[in-house]
Amino acid sequence: MVGLNSRIPDLGCAAGRLLTDPKPDKDAVAAYARCTISIELKGSPFGNKVTGVPYFYLTTLDPTAKNALKDQRSSFTISEYPLGTCGNADPESPTCAKITPSGKLVQLEANSKEAEFAQTALFTKHPEMKGWPKNHDFRFFKLEIEDIFMINWFGGPKSLTVDQYLKYKT
Repeated sequence: MVGLNSRIPDLGCAAGRLLTDPKPDKDAVAAYARCTISIELKGSPFGNKVTGVPYFYLTTLDPTAKNALKDQRSSFTISEYPLGTCGNADPESPTCAKITPSGKLVQLEANSKEAEFAQTALFTKHPEMKGWPKNHDFRFFKLEIEDIFMINWFGGPKSLTVDQYLKYKT
């Protein structure tokens, strides 16, 4: 198994920020776009976004995986609001950051190093996943990001390339 703090160069892994750290300046777009690492897990990645590469554990019984196997185009939005770092701002306020990566939702090759990495990251944060029904055909996927739309302040979306996002280091 690949350790959560291991660096896999071809995956574009990078560190995130602790929730106890202050938010980056709103104009430091790549820093702002990165997720956090977990204090509870002694600094290990928080969920699946810390590498910058979104990983998913999806059943082919669900339309998301079923559709991705036929048409890989996909996107999803993550809001800062659930982290509790928006203060009293409304979740729809531009000061409460939202990021939407889009690209191709690709199934990972079974037993590959990347699939092992995704499994470790996801199952560490979500241990219940280990016991999900085997007959539901769960598979590991990743979003190969092609474009990023991000709002973290007034004035419209911020310019952020995929390279800037994936290669950001704290």
